Amino acid sequence: MAKDLMEIIAYSDNEYTSTTGDTCTVQINPASYTHEHTIEYNKFQPVGSPGTSVWYKGTPPEKVSFDIYFDATGAVSTSSLFASQTPVADQIDSFKEVCFTYNGSIHEPNYLIISWGTLVFKCKLTSMNISYTLFQSDGTPLRAKLTVAFEGAISADDIASEADNQSPDLTHMVVVKEGDTLPLICYKIYGDSSYYPEVAAYNNVLNFRDIEPGTTLYFPPLK
Repeated sequence: MAKDLMEIIAYSDNEYTSTTGDTCTVQINPASYTHEHTIEYNKFQPVGSPGTSVWYKGTPPEKVSFDIYFDATGAVSTSSLFASQTPVADQIDSFKEVCFTYNGSIHEPNYLIISWGTLVFKCKLTSMNISYTLFQSDGTPLRAKLTVAFEGAISADDIASEADNQSPDLTHMVVVKEGDTLPLICYKIYGDSSYYPEVAAYNNVLNFRDIEPGTTLYFPPLK
């Protein structure tokens, strides 16, 4: 049944509350997928030192990649939105409309949720390579493999919630809300409002008294 097939749902916001109405249910499930997790570190090795010091730099977004196939030979029995003899070019265009095409209403491609089995991944498409593997005698493609990669894309609030950082010796990311002031946020994070000039300079803020709500600010570790 269709619910057993991988589904990709398009959204217009990184809170994933507003669907665009566009979805793509694959014709054939991937044989496998790769879910990449990485951690980045700054490394420093003093001259003459036998070892290297390592400091945590950050955790990049997770990545998911896999291959999917589109077939127009009629040999594939499917309950996806693609009929078994829908031209491969049309199937790829439908996939691109959901995942790749620039959405003029949000000025960027869609946000996506990939849903399949235990995988529920909030993301954006980062790359797509198309290999055509079977053709009619006139060169019309009958089968294609798409190698696709997605990168996690969640809101700043979700990032902060997942991190749950409390210590002033860590870098904090804060989205300014109505009524927030830079000295007040500094007090909440550092326990001292007097750090606001350093934070303003760190974020290239020229007028700390006039910071628009929704602005993302970074609060560096205390020295």
